[in-house]
Amino acid sequence: MYLGVDCGTQGTKVVILDPEQARIRGEGQAAHELISAANGRREQRVEWWTHAFRQAYRQALDRAGIDGRAIRAIGVSGQQHGMVLLDRAGAVIRPAKLWCDTESAAQNAQLVAQLGGEAGCLERLGLVPATGYTLSKLLWLKQHEPEAFGRIGTILLPHDYLNYWLTGECAAERGDASGTGYFDVRTRRWAPEVLALIAPDGRLERALPRLLRAEEPVATVRPALARELGLAEGVLVASGGGDNMMGAIGTGNIADGIVTLSLGTSGALYACTERPPVLSSPLVAPFCSSSNAWLPLICTMNLTGVVHQVRTLFGYDLERFQQEADRAGIGAGGITLLPFLNGERVPALPRASGSLLGLNTQNLTPANLCRAALEGTTFGLRHGLDLLRASGIRCDSIRLIGGGARSPLWRRLVAEILDTQVVCPRVGEAAALGAAIQAAWCEQHQRGTGVSLAELCGRFVALDPDSAVTPEAGAVARYRDAYQRYRRHLNQLHPDA
Repeated sequence: MYLGVDCGTQGTKVVILDPEQARIRGEGQAAHELISAANGRREQRVEWWTHAFRQAYRQALDRAGIDGRAIRAIGVSGQQHGMVLLDRAGAVIRPAKLWCDTESAAQNAQLVAQLGGEAGCLERLGLVPATGYTLSKLLWLKQHEPEAFGRIGTILLPHDYLNYWLTGECAAERGDASGTGYFDVRTRRWAPEVLALIAPDGRLERALPRLLRAEEPVATVRPALARELGLAEGVLVASGGGDNMMGAIGTGNIADGIVTLSLGTSGALYACTERPPVLSSPLVAPFCSSSNAWLPLICTMNLTGVVHQVRTLFGYDLERFQQEADRAGIGAGGITLLPFLNGERVPALPRASGSLLGLNTQNLTPANLCRAALEGTTFGLRHGLDLLRASGIRCDSIRLIGGGARSPLWRRLVAEILDTQVVCPRVGEAAALGAAIQAAWCEQHQRGTGVSLAELCGRFVALDPDSAVTPEAGAVARYRDAYQRYRRHLNQLHPDA
């Protein structure tokens, strides 16, 4: 058995993968709290993650009906870009700042300028750091919490921290490391000269963990924790990776032509490629994958949260919300929502707020506002797919995951706005499944069996034909008009975006 763990913004999910039956035997999940402030602060305490891990693990084990000693390896997926700091004794210094924390927007702009603007960033790193990357959080800490900054002994990402908690060893994996802002995605190495802009004395370079290849383990589970969890001795902990990298593995997105789209708290579009991508825009993040290739990616900051807020505004449950949105029809009666409630990354507007445009006495209805929420968030993803395609990424089909993928209406919107066939994997928890598959790959690699990641994905990733949506030509044309209206509004309000 293999254990896959996904520590996300809203909660931790655990799956137990049975390699003999090629199916998930048990699942569990537990919610996280969130520290949030109007200035853009988004933080979590790491003990919330480990508590949720224990809860979700126990649920999954009970539902699988197995003994924990049957588990051979563990893989961890984590939300990207977070900053977890340990002191020199290995204790956590402060709450983790998350991917969606925009408090360091000013520091990110300062560092990008110091690196020589977009051109200088591309030359040094192969990408342009965005607000939310780990790099700007470190400068923010130096400026706002110098005492905490002075105590830094090790810098970890969220999934790195969970691996540390499991094993007692500090390590990083190249896919997740790509989103720090101090990693060169072309050479797949740390870029300590970037950290020297914050700390010229080299203290931050010395705080970096060792880097692993995707198929390498971190170590084995600590004996005391293994006893607590009922695991056998010597259970391997795989390198793991960021949630998008694990989502790619969990959707079988390890070859050209497949695009994974996640409809979650954020919206993410990514595609695996064996070649370093040629960037058409600094908004495309040419991350490394957790399969030793590349995973060019775009991420929007506002997705299911926007839908939730509009739904809550009218007191609708999910079924009523979808009924109203469906009744409104394509184009939301001429209403356009720029859904930047939490700033935005694509386009790069970290300080933006949302805008509702095109209102009149005829179209101001709850149904049209519900539809505008779905369309506005999906138009941002269309923008992102256009950027990926312009960077040479082929998109033959989209594999849709995340909470929003459960909505037949939203699946149809995605297919017709992006003009691409859409299908969902049978296992919706793609990041947790990807982590379990990577754990199997790592364990098999250690045993020298020669099993490839492609073979494992072929065995464990299955698509749901009942979820497939083929875009209808008439709807595609009408959405094209609505999308152009969205782009006109965007350009008028944010001409530099």
